[in-house]
This record gives sequence, structure tokens and C-alpha cells, in this order.
Amino acid sequence: MARYKHYDYNQTKMIPLRFSDQIQPSTFEYTLNHVVDNDLDLSVFESSYRNNYNGAPAYDPAILLKVVLFAYSRGIISSRKIAQACRENVLFMALSADSQPHHSTLADFISRMDEVIAPLFTHVLMVCDSLNLIGREMFAIDGCKMPSNAAKEWSGTHAELNRKKAKIDRAVERMLKAHQTGDQQDQPIEVTDRERAQIVKLEKVSAKIKKHLTTTPERYGQRGTPVKGNITDPESAKMKTSKGVIQGYNGVAAVDSKHQIIVHAEAYGAGQEQHTLEPMLFGIQRQFKQCSGDEHILQHIADNQFRKRDPRFADSITFNEAKAQRLTERGGQVAKRFTSTDLQSAIRHGRTRVW
Repeated sequence: MARYKHYDYNQTKMIPLRFSDQIQPSTFEYTLNHVVDNDLDLSVFESSYRNNYNGAPAYDPAILLKVVLFAYSRGIISSRKIAQACRENVLFMALSADSQPHHSTLADFISRMDEVIAPLFTHVLMVCDSLNLIGREMFAIDGCKMPSNAAKEWSGTHAELNRKKAKIDRAVERMLKAHQTGDQQDQPIEVTDRERAQIVKLEKVSAKIKKHLTTTPERYGQRGTPVKGNITDPESAKMKTSKGVIQGYNGVAAVDSKHQIIVHAEAYGAGQEQHTLEPMLFGIQRQFKQCSGDEHILQHIADNQFRKRDPRFADSITFNEAKAQRLTERGGQVAKRFTSTDLQSAIRHGRTRVW
């Protein structure tokens, strides 16, 4: 009978690690680490901290951003599981430099990310565009239904929620009457306390429904019928999936065909995707406009080989010095060209880009 080497999965081994060696080139974690450290402007997170002179040092936003994005790429979305990975997984240890952020720190950081994630996403697209990774010719748009952190039983149209509120109010009224009757009959204290706690709970639920009805307008679908909203997450919606009905969002993404890079993504509180096409197209257009034309740059200065390299200038008319001189001699007007003195101020203030 053949003999094999013994192995044991329950054994422990002490391994010396150099974190930088764990982040291998040509991997997602290497790209993530490089882009966050070298290309993204993380000053947008500065306003969240007030510890310039007092208080404990905060976790670097670069570390938290790397950990969260890497976790999302692995399908890990729970703050507790991300914190656990930072303690147990070598790649998470390497990206976080073994900082081991607490799950409450990660949860707070994630809750604040929605304020700054859009400009960071655009900045990443600018990096991809500068590396010629985006073709801008053909896009694939598709959606995926995702559950939200909201209970389906708290969903309904305004009419349905009004009926639910009325039912709860009637239950509270009956319990109050029963409670008063019990007081007269000297019920045990534990029974009285339990009933009182139940009444308080139902009153809070009724007040929550009332607040939702007064502050959240009725939503209507494509056919003009009311859409079921949710008290916990008003922007989410009930939608059918292959696994049943969920309360959640339809996450729609637009992917560039050249290297399958996501160029725009939105979450919609509706199950149908037909009406999302137009806003997605406008979103793609807006992203590319921000990538190229919304950088507060006064002028783009091209070198003498720029027109030959860029196919967009293949049919353009170049400036002819002799022709312009003849036109001037005949009294014609020559379009003014920028001179070095025109651009000195812009260059001095870092507002001009050289191509």
C-alpha cells in the first residue's frame, strides 16, 4: 500500500511576513494600493477629523479606503467581517499595514463614504483614461437586484400604511382599556409592566409610520400607480427576483467594452430597468465630461508632434505662417493665437496642462 506524507490542517506555524512582499505586482490589491497612494486626492476626508491638536491619532483614510474597497471586491460587506479579515487574512494585513481597525471605525467610515465616493470614482476613471484603458466606443448596461437593510413588512403605499397605522392605534386603544381593567383587578406587577412596554412599543411604531407619511411623498411607477415605499429605507422598493420578492435596489452599471471598466453606476429603487437607460446615458456623458473638461484648466498646450499623434486632428487645418502674413497684407483678419505671455499667469498658478 502506498505511503503518503502526513499533513495536519489544525497545526500552527509562525511565519515572518514582510507586508510589502505580499502585495504582488499585476494583482488587484497591488493596483488598488498604488492608485490610492499615488493618484487619489484624499483631502476630501480631512473635514471629518478634529484632532489637529487634541485627541488620539485617527486611522489614515488611505488605509481604511484600501481595506473597504478590497473587501468589497471579495464580496465582504459586513464591517465586522472586514475587521476580522484585517486580523486573520494576510492580504488584508498587508493592505492595512496590520492596523487592525475596529468594526465600529469601519462602519463609521463607510457611512461617510457616500459624500466623497463620487469624485473619487471620477478620479479613478481619469487615471484609467490617461492609461488608454477606456475606448469610449461601446458600453454594456445591465442591472442586478440587491436587497437593502430594510424589512419587507414595513413596506406599502400610503394607503396601506395608513391602514396599518389605524390598526396599530386600535390595538393600542384596546390594550390601554385592558390595562386599566387590570389595574382595577390588581394584576401581578410583571404582567402590568409587560403590557405597558408593549403599548409604548406600538405607540413608537405608530409615530414612525405617521412621520413617514407626513415627510415622504407618495412615489408613482411608470404606469402611474403608487409604488410601495419603505419606512426604514424610503428610497428602496419591493421587487421580484428569481429567489422571491426582496426589499432593495436595482444596481445598474455601464461597462466600457475595451477593458470592461465600469464607467458609471447607480442604484435605483425600482425593479424595472427600462426607465434607467436615459439617466445612465446622461451619467456616462457626465463622467467623461468631468474626466476631460471639468478640471479647471485654462489652457491645454500641445507639443509640436501632438497633432500627428492624435487622430482627431487628422482632418484639421493647421496654422500657416506665410498664408497668415499674406492675409494680413491684404487687410484681412487673422485669428489671434495665444502667445507665451498670455499663458505665463496660468502656468505660474498651475492651471495649464502640457500634452
